[in-house]
Amino acid sequence: MVFEEAPLKGIWIITPRVIADRRGYFMESFLKEALTSRVGPVEFVQENESLSHFGVTRGLHYQRAPYAQSKYIRVVEGEIFDVALDIREGSATRGQFFCIHLDSVTKKQLFIPGGFAHGFCVLSERAIVQYKTDIPYHPESEGVFRFDSPSLGIPWPLPYEQMILSEKDFGAPPFAF
Repeated sequence: MVFEEAPLKGIWIITPRVIADRRGYFMESFLKEALTSRVGPVEFVQENESLSHFGVTRGLHYQRAPYAQSKYIRVVEGEIFDVALDIREGSATRGQFFCIHLDSVTKKQLFIPGGFAHGFCVLSERAIVQYKTDIPYHPESEGVFRFDSPSLGIPWPLPYEQMILSEKDFGAPPFAF
């Protein structure tokens, strides 16, 4: 695996080594020791999977402390535009975001530490996204910021008219410093 730290401290892009031949492929999708040697101790306790269709835009979701989740994200099928927004109090990069295309061809993965809001937009006909979290989902601690918050200027690759939002995401408040 190749680990590359993103411009926002704590976010890591992980590229697994894929061994392919005429039968298909094999890869190690997660190596705990390799990750913890870079990010410190992390113990994943929950794994989630979502199926979404073209245009579905989710987020920007987060969990408030003490339930802020670190996430290890990978796309099993399709392609997404993934966004992580630093919402950590006192962080020098609070209000800054990192975005990346993740897909089932390159198999790049993403580690996002706790204290970030997360969202994505589906660019393929459908996408299956899996992510591990180090803290179980806690509904009372859930928060969401509007995906198109004016103060952020995230360069979403689809026009608004093609995006499909949940009622919760559509009605979310914008991010403000």
